[in-house]
Amino acid sequence: MKQDQFGGHIEGRSQYAGRWIAYINGKIVGHGGTPQQAVHAAKASRFKETPQVSFVPTSIPITVHPIVNKISSQLPKELPIYLVGGAVRDALLNLQVVDLDFLLQKDAIQTARTIADSWDGDFYGLDKKRDYGRVLLTETGGKRLVLDFTPIQGSSLEEDLKNRDFTINAMALEIHHPTEILDPLGGAADLHTKRLKPCSSKSFTADPLRILRGIRFSINYNLSIDPGTRELMHAAVNLLPTVSAERLRDELLHLLASDKPAAAFRILDQLNALPEFRPELLAMKGVPQPPPHIHDVWDHSLDVLTKLHQVINVLQPVYNPDESASLFSGVISHRLGRFRERIREHLESNLVATRELKGLIFLGALYHDIGKPLTKQFDIKGQLRFFNHDEIGAEITGKMAAELQFSSAEVARVKTIVLHHMRPLLLAQTGKLPTRRAIYRFFRDTGPAGVDICLLSLADTLATYGPTLNPEIWAHQVEVVRSLLEAWWENKEEVISPVPLIDGNDLLDELGLQPGPIIGNLLREIREAQASGKVFNRRQALELASEILNDPSGRWQGNS
Repeated sequence: MKQDQFGGHIEGRSQYAGRWIAYINGKIVGHGGTPQQAVHAAKASRFKETPQVSFVPTSIPITVHPIVNKISSQLPKELPIYLVGGAVRDALLNLQVVDLDFLLQKDAIQTARTIADSWDGDFYGLDKKRDYGRVLLTETGGKRLVLDFTPIQGSSLEEDLKNRDFTINAMALEIHHPTEILDPLGGAADLHTKRLKPCSSKSFTADPLRILRGIRFSINYNLSIDPGTRELMHAAVNLLPTVSAERLRDELLHLLASDKPAAAFRILDQLNALPEFRPELLAMKGVPQPPPHIHDVWDHSLDVLTKLHQVINVLQPVYNPDESASLFSGVISHRLGRFRERIREHLESNLVATRELKGLIFLGALYHDIGKPLTKQFDIKGQLRFFNHDEIGAEITGKMAAELQFSSAEVARVKTIVLHHMRPLLLAQTGKLPTRRAIYRFFRDTGPAGVDICLLSLADTLATYGPTLNPEIWAHQVEVVRSLLEAWWENKEEVISPVPLIDGNDLLDELGLQPGPIIGNLLREIREAQASGKVFNRRQALELASEILNDPSGRWQGNS
C-alpha cells in the first residue's frame, strides 16, 4: 500500500473530507476511515492493482493542544503514538482539551515517565501489569492537564477503536501526522450529524457504565439518541450494579456537572435505570409539597439542579449580559458580582485531587430534600410538614456517598450541605439581614460548605417559587447571601475566625479554674461574643468568662 500525502489534484476528492481515499491514475476507487479500509474498498473492484492512498483534510484545521507538538518532537518519529478518543472529538469541535489519551504499541509507562521528566510533571504508574501510565502537568493559571498512556488493545489500532464505547470517541490521530484522522466507524460524520451511536450492539453489555456516559455525551454535545440505541441502553440497565462503585461515583459527578443535569436524570428515569443506579431517589417522586412550592419533591429537586447551573453561569468570572438578562439573574449579578473570581476558585477547588468541588455541590443539591419522603406528616391544622427532613436527608446522603466510595472529607462535606441547606432561607425569613452572631454560628457549623449552601439556597428559592417568586422576597434572599459571602471572603478574621484574645491557660490562671469541659465551653462563648462585636480585648474576655461562671442559670444569656 502506497500512501501519497499530496493528492490534491485528484478530481472530486473534496467530497471525502475527513476520509481516506484510494485512487489509481487520479481516479478514486475506494474510501474509508483508515488507509486499510480505503484499500480494501478499492480491491473490491481493482483487485489486481495497487492503489495510492491519501487523506483528505477537513476544511477546519485540527488544533488539539500545544503539548501534542511537544510530545511529537520529544519522541522518535519511527515510534507510532496515537492520540485517541475524547481529545480528537473535542478538537474537531474546536473545544478546549484537558484530558489526552495516547495509544502505543508498547512501553506506555516508560513513555509516560519520559514525558513527565521532560516537563516536570507528576508521573503515576496506574497499572504496571497492563502498562498504564499517567502524567499530570500544571498549566499557566493552575489548570491541570491529564495525559494517559496505554498500549493498544487487541491486534491492531482499528480493533482497539472498534471496541470503544461510541463512534465519536473511536477516532485517532498519529501525532507525527496530526492532520490525518483514523476513523474506522465514521465518528466524524456522526459528530457532524449530531448522532450518538455505539461502536457495536454489545457496547452497553460489555460495559454498562456506557449508559451513563452516553447520556452525558448526548447532553453535552447535543446529540440525538436514536430508538435503536435507546433500546440497547434500556436492555443493559440491569447490569449497572455490576459496575464498580468508584466508576459509578465518577460518572455520577460528570452527569451532575454537565450542561443539563436535570435532563440527564430524566433520561435515566425514562430508561428505568434509577432503580439499578440510585434507587433512593425514586422515593421523591410524587411526594407533594405545600405552597409556595410549585412542584413535588422529585421535580423540585431536578429544577434545583437546573437553577443552580443558571446561578453559577450568571456568576462566571467574565460578565455575560445574556446570562443576566432576566430580572432575577440581574439581581444576582448586581449584588454578588464582586465575588465572581472567588466563586470560580471555590468551585474549582477540591477535597480529592481528581474531583472538583462543583460536582459535589450539585450532588448536595440533588439530595437536599431526600429526607422528605420519610418525614412527611400533617400537623394538627392539616398542613403538610417535613420535620427534621434535613437531618434524615443528611444521613441518607452520607450513606449513599460512602457506598460510592467518596472520601471521608467528601462524605462530611455533602452531609453538611444537606443538613444545613435551609439555614440561609431561614435567615431570610426573619425579614432582616443576619446579625454578626448569626453569621458566626452559620459558618461555625458549616465552614467552607457555607459557600456551597449559599449558592444552593438561591437555586432552591428559584425552584420553590418558580414564576410566582416575588421580586422583593428574591432581592432580600440575595442580600442575605451577600452578607454571608461578604463575611466569609472579606471580614473572616473579624466575624468568623477572630484571633483568640485568651486561651485555656489564662482561664486557669486568672479565674482559678480546674481543667475540664468548662474551659472549652468558656472559650467558645468568648469567641462567639468576640465575633459578635461584644468583646474586644483580654480584659473584656475575662470579665465575660467570670459573668458566665456567676450566672445562676449556669450559662450566659447573651443578646443576639
